[in-house]
Amino acid sequence: MTVSRNEPWSLLNQLQRELERSFEGRPGPDSAATAEWTPAVDIKEEADRYVLIADLPGVSTENIDVSMEQGVLTLRGERNTEARTERSGYKRIERVYGSFYRRFSLPDTADADGISARYNNGVLEIVIPKKAAIQPRRIVVSAK
Repeated sequence: MTVSRNEPWSLLNQLQRELERSFEGRPGPDSAATAEWTPAVDIKEEADRYVLIADLPGVSTENIDVSMEQGVLTLRGERNTEARTERSGYKRIERVYGSFYRRFSLPDTADADGISARYNNGVLEIVIPKKAAIQPRRIVVSAK
């Protein structure tokens, strides 16, 4: 009999590894290398879902695109610059404008059909439900 240890963080660690792996390789036209900025993203795992929270201040909902294809969740969009006719008075400009692009490989337990997204006060929350777990079936052993 094989003894296996329950590691509750293993799925989250797997998701992180998949995230890192998605950025490896050559950059293509839609890669993070061509994005002008990268939003900060938190990922947490709950009992029945994964939650991805992205900071997108100053981005309107019309400029946010969330899509799912072949187990990869893609978040892309653009923060438009403010129309400035005059630059006098500015000593420093730190806010970044332009397009952003992030991709996340989802684990097999993610239910792609149930993904939902909500945007409030510059924070995008993407909820990815987990598939219903298949419970092992107990087989009764009878004596002759």
